[in-house]
Amino acid sequence: MKKILPFLFSFLGIFMFSQQIQSFETIFNDKISIRALEIYDNKVWYSGTDSKFGFVDVKNFKNQKQIKLSEKKLQFRTLAQNKDSFFAINIESPAYFFKVDKKTLKSEIVFTDTVKTAFYDALHFVNDKLAFTFSDADKNNDLKLAVFKNEKWKIFQNQIKLNEGEAAFAASNTNIASSKKYLWIATGGKASRILRLNFKNEKIETFNTPFIQGESSQGMYSIDFYDHQFGIAVGGDYTKQEANVNNIATTTDGGETWQIQASGKNAGYTTCVKIKPNSKGKEIISVGDQHISYSSDYGKTWKKISDEKGFFVCKWVNKNTVVLAGKDKISLLKLKF
Repeated sequence: MKKILPFLFSFLGIFMFSQQIQSFETIFNDKISIRALEIYDNKVWYSGTDSKFGFVDVKNFKNQKQIKLSEKKLQFRTLAQNKDSFFAINIESPAYFFKVDKKTLKSEIVFTDTVKTAFYDALHFVNDKLAFTFSDADKNNDLKLAVFKNEKWKIFQNQIKLNEGEAAFAASNTNIASSKKYLWIATGGKASRILRLNFKNEKIETFNTPFIQGESSQGMYSIDFYDHQFGIAVGGDYTKQEANVNNIATTTDGGETWQIQASGKNAGYTTCVKIKPNSKGKEIISVGDQHISYSSDYGKTWKKISDEKGFFVCKWVNKNTVVLAGKDKISLLKLKF
């Protein structure tokens, strides 16, 4: 009986796993690293290394196209959109802000940041007319935000100072999130905090978190909010990917206070988290270099649903389909509920 039980539990685990995943298919392969995704016109749009930008049709995988935004070998880890265009910014200086017309796919550089410390970690549209992007700080540790308003990009003036060694991770273009009321930015490194911009008065508040922090490789890597109150943050330490203490947290008061969840009971280092649309925050998917995980109780407990490696970013396509991307691939995951 003692020999049968481990086998039985293993079988049940596989059975539960097979019940949860309906299909898992790679729809795109290339020599590329992808850390930013958008969904538009039934297509998955991506930006990545070697200035590559393109799409794969979710309904017809053979319908795909790729272009290069620059002759230079730029590395993109950001991508966002409004109703007319896509926008992407390369990491490292000079940082070029590219605008890509959705109809023609013609691109142009609409803003350039030549500061040596420019390193844009995430780009996020609040609505069609308002967007924000966040760069690592300069030597003075000033919070560096750029804002898209009135069809133009400019530096967003503020008085916020970051701590020494506090920055962000360009891991999945998801350390910025928003609701109609707030914009949130997650920092990491030697300090891992939440910065919250109130759209009404344009003031920024800062909130400490109990998240793992203190080393340059630690902190929050990704956040998502369902509304102006409930949000989730994930991350960890990319140098210790199995470490799973204080690397998931949730908030119910708009980011002012955070509660650690599943500490010591999750799959470890995580680069992207996405709340399922219309789930009120109850259902959440996350990915890391070593796993795909799922929560059905507001992030309190997690189940690793796949050991597939090499994914950095994920995004919901619809209520039961998730697109994932990372090292050399884009895949489509369909879940059973």
